[in-house]
Amino acid sequence: MTDAAQPAVPEATPETTPGGPGEPPAERRMPSSQPVLLRALLWGSVATLALLIVCGGVGWLIAGVPGLVGGALGAAFAGVFLGLTIASIAAGNRLIESDFYVVAFFAIVVGGWVLKFVAFIVAAVLLRDQPWLDPKILFFSLIAGVLVSLAIDVVIVMKSRLPYISDPKPGA
Repeated sequence: MTDAAQPAVPEATPETTPGGPGEPPAERRMPSSQPVLLRALLWGSVATLALLIVCGGVGWLIAGVPGLVGGALGAAFAGVFLGLTIASIAAGNRLIESDFYVVAFFAIVVGGWVLKFVAFIVAAVLLRDQPWLDPKILFFSLIAGVLVSLAIDVVIVMKSRLPYISDPKPGA
């Protein structure tokens, strides 16, 4: 046979293959709680910055430079711990289409909590009796950060509009 007798088969190009530049990428399904997490991350970041300024300033007024360091470190720890919680939930949400979603989600979230607990204990042991920071101000600024974080979470969840039923599984 000659080339003229064979039917023309279009050549696959990136523009014609599924998922190529000519087609929009396949959309990843996420739980309806994802916008709530993003809002919590935004407000948590703003609150951490405000706490860094306020706790550091109050610490400096009370105990000078060691108070400033203690206040800033306490606020920073609270912000990092909040970020780890949100990151673990968001990471668990990426597995929503998996058959083992619930188990994996809770394993990731509880693993994040354990990581935070271990990090807190290690930080407390390493920072104990350091002359360059005031441990009382560190403690109170960390508590202030946790309370502000909880208040933000409560306000965001109360103002959020989430469905009463869970997200449907694909094909269900």
